[in-house]
Amino acid sequence: MPRSARPRRYLMCPPEHFKVTYSINPWMDPAKPVDVPLALAQWEDLRDRYRALGHTVEELTPRPDLPDMVFAANGATVIDGRVLGARFAHAERTQEAAEHLAWFRANGFTETGEPVHINEGEGDFAVTSRWILAGRGFRASPLSHGEAQEFFGRPVIGLDLVDPRYYHLDTALAVLDDEGDDVMYYPGAFSPGSRAVLRRLFPDALIAGESDAAALGMNAVSDGRHVLLPQGAVGLFEPLRARGYEPVGIDLGELLKGGGSVKCCTQELRS
Repeated sequence: MPRSARPRRYLMCPPEHFKVTYSINPWMDPAKPVDVPLALAQWEDLRDRYRALGHTVEELTPRPDLPDMVFAANGATVIDGRVLGARFAHAERTQEAAEHLAWFRANGFTETGEPVHINEGEGDFAVTSRWILAGRGFRASPLSHGEAQEFFGRPVIGLDLVDPRYYHLDTALAVLDDEGDDVMYYPGAFSPGSRAVLRRLFPDALIAGESDAAALGMNAVSDGRHVLLPQGAVGLFEPLRARGYEPVGIDLGELLKGGGSVKCCTQELRS
């Protein structure tokens, strides 16, 4: 039976200055040139699809010296209108955090927090109705989990990432229905103990295979019905339909050169 979509509000940043001149994850290769007009066209397609589905998309102004700002999910986490800013692990992205917090403060978000410990926003924080799932192992500090729990007043479940290709939680797990606590994830990205935790919390989760994970299929965004995900994750389309979701394949091939896809480009503004 088809599920119901719920209107969302997103923050995105156009890749006008996107390029790969350094490598901070296994996907990034400075030797591979980026086609910026194509990256922008692919990004605009994603933005326009959100709007066509009835969602609101706000835009953050990119800075020429911050090529990874297109990956807006990393800039903050927003729950119940409260904004926990980011603190980036790598110097190349450090200044993005201030750009995000400045946008929130200029756009009516009055409860903002600057973190002490490293977290890269929704890269490693995934929100369900009951928990904040929090990745660690490559970017976020384990100490950021307690910081997020104190700030948001929600229990935080720590999950250990062990495969460097899946350096953020949002490359290994996606929330499909945040009210029904339905998720999909790739087990190979997690430690044995974390896999056991996920099985206990989400016994009916959609389990992804290696090829769909390698296409960054977990880097998806769902509104409760429509699941926007990389078009290369073909093995996920029928299982999603069987659960009542409507998969929408997106081509973000240029942005994949930076190690991100649909979710990395999309920060959710939960009011």
